[in-house]
Amino acid sequence: MRLRRTALPVAVLLLAAPVLAGCSSAKTSQDAAPPPAELGASPLDNPDGTKPGLAPLTSDADRKAARELIAKVKTADPGPRAGYDRDQFGPAWTDTADGVALARNNCDTRDDLLARDGKRLEHKEGSSCVVTGMSIYDPYTGKTVQWTKQQATKIQIDHVMPLSYDWQMGAATWDKAKRVQIANDPLNLIPADGSQNASKGDSGPSTWLPANEAVRCSYAVRFAQVSLKYKLPVQPADKKTMLQLCGG
Repeated sequence: MRLRRTALPVAVLLLAAPVLAGCSSAKTSQDAAPPPAELGASPLDNPDGTKPGLAPLTSDADRKAARELIAKVKTADPGPRAGYDRDQFGPAWTDTADGVALARNNCDTRDDLLARDGKRLEHKEGSSCVVTGMSIYDPYTGKTVQWTKQQATKIQIDHVMPLSYDWQMGAATWDKAKRVQIANDPLNLIPADGSQNASKGDSGPSTWLPANEAVRCSYAVRFAQVSLKYKLPVQPADKKTMLQLCGG
């Protein structure tokens, strides 16, 4: 027996068409969220800072691990800011820091960080180091930025634990080599939106956080990782905030 094909009424087809069209254009490519891989590595899986980005921590297990790590951080009241100067931490973006990843590769620290986090890199003619253009996902705003060297300040390198903060929490008593180390350690460095970096200044987490709420727990973990590596305490209000950001 042959089955008859029944044509759908025209009215049904007309009603279905907008629905189907809506499914394919619910988000434009400009509005779509970046793919998970572009968000970068979880800070829990990136203890030396050599992997790109700062991915959100969303699972209960990861947020619990984050709180356990932050709980190890010691606290103290800040010392005086007197005597602080950026030069106390060596020349900006020096390649000669000891004891940190990516150092002594004949590329300065800034270019190392742009290369770590950027995609579709363009380099200065004749150089394998100097980045002149790229696409980069900024975890602090949650946006992908098309960057060129002509717009250098559009993306700046943030010291997660600001150098002035470090100074007040104990780095004032360190020798110069250790200060150069923390200033150029990729664990303490994240390329981010220039206005975010400028608004942060030397603030800790209790007074400044990235605009992108999704990465605030990850940011707290990175702050804690730097604190623990360099045995620098954080201010009590900062530790309290860090724990709260990860559900504590």
